[in-house]
Amino acid sequence: MKSTAPVPRPEEIELKLFLPTSDPQGLARRLARLPVLARRKSTQQQLHNIYHDTPGQDLARERVALRVRRVGSSNHPQWLQTLKMGGRSDSALSHRGEWEVPLPDAELSQAMLEATPWPQFDPDGRIFQALAPCLVTAFERTSWSVRKPDGSVVEVSLDIGQIVSGDKSAPICELELELVAGHPAALFEIARQIAATLAVMPLNISKGERGYALLEDRLHAPLRARPPALKAGMSLPVAAQSVLREMFCQFTTNLYRLNHTDDPEVLHQARVGWRRFKSALRLFKPALATDQLPSWLPLKPLLSFIGELRDLDVARIDTLPLFEAAYAGDSPVRQEKWQAMMQALSEAARLRRKSIGYALEVPAVGATLLAFTQWLEALPRQDPALLPLKPWARQRVGRLHGKMKTALKDTGHPERLHEARIFAKRLRYVMEAVQPLLPRKTRKSWLAQATRLQKDIGLTRDVQQASALAAKLEMDPGLAEFLRGVAAGQARPR
Repeated sequence: MKSTAPVPRPEEIELKLFLPTSDPQGLARRLARLPVLARRKSTQQQLHNIYHDTPGQDLARERVALRVRRVGSSNHPQWLQTLKMGGRSDSALSHRGEWEVPLPDAELSQAMLEATPWPQFDPDGRIFQALAPCLVTAFERTSWSVRKPDGSVVEVSLDIGQIVSGDKSAPICELELELVAGHPAALFEIARQIAATLAVMPLNISKGERGYALLEDRLHAPLRARPPALKAGMSLPVAAQSVLREMFCQFTTNLYRLNHTDDPEVLHQARVGWRRFKSALRLFKPALATDQLPSWLPLKPLLSFIGELRDLDVARIDTLPLFEAAYAGDSPVRQEKWQAMMQALSEAARLRRKSIGYALEVPAVGATLLAFTQWLEALPRQDPALLPLKPWARQRVGRLHGKMKTALKDTGHPERLHEARIFAKRLRYVMEAVQPLLPRKTRKSWLAQATRLQKDIGLTRDVQQASALAAKLEMDPGLAEFLRGVAAGQARPR
């Protein structure tokens, strides 16, 4: 009879960082010169990992990873079987159960899983019998061991290589800081020293998870909002941490994907993630130690480039094509002028996209993102003076709804109309995040009102913005006059 006693949980705690660089092969030399790693001996290993899952991906659905790792060359290999379970996917700081044992060869061993939680996960062995290789990660690992004066020990590993799923592949270029001994704060301390001179980005998704995404053609797909599950019994700081983590994860994950794709929707979702994060910061401000909140001033150039590129994308992809037929008609001359304008906007977008790439390689940007990640992991305890979560959320959302209504009283003034749109957008972001805490009727009507208002005013603003962007180009006076007329028509009260 199998024992039902709980299995001890060896825990893997690591901080994952992506390295945005055009020279991955020079990273080991650059890292070795950093003060925190200088004069420390490095080791190199060739690692080849084969991940196994069922055809229905039973393991991936439950956030379970099972792999066989070959260490060294194929001539003199060492084999390890690793089971990982649990963990979150909304932070670069990962806590997972990890059970690793040596193997005589590359074959999975069910017997070696008996001393792990696997029997509870797969009590009848059905899942194990259905396992088959599904993806491979192969990379060179350069590692340094850093021992701090307080006794903390951190292994810093640079991984350069590839993820392979079927006939698809994706590059690996990242740092893993694994806590061998001590407190997780040691990971951030060492990461900050690295980020002072080397561009890094928080990485919220593991190599295995990226392999599954590659297999399903969603590796570089935009990450959209995934509002967390909130319960009325939660403490306010726990709710704030859950909401803010999800929003910051949306921002940083899409920033990471901007390094690999020009998809306008990825850029849009990065911008949405940041705006949602700022809206939630305002919402939860009374529950947060805002004096400890990192400054986002180093992010301003990046955020400005993202905003400018988004405006260009909306103009050239969504807004201006609506008016092409009205201007060009069947006239070849006008069609040529229109296409020249659109090509000029596309070139402006290309240059802004390059600016974003350069901004992501500025060390201060990565250091700031890292500081926010650490701040989110260490939010303060509940203030006993605060209301319980549900009435608190209803009160805060009610105030924001009141501000939106006040701004709408003077919609004849362009500034007030724009202010109403901002409040509508902020209200929508906040309500989507805390909707389980709100009365159903209020949630439905206010959310519909905010969404409709944002859309209606947004259409007017998009047309005006597109016309203004096009007007900056050197183009035919007649086309410029046409666009001014379109913008003026949209600005009339409706």
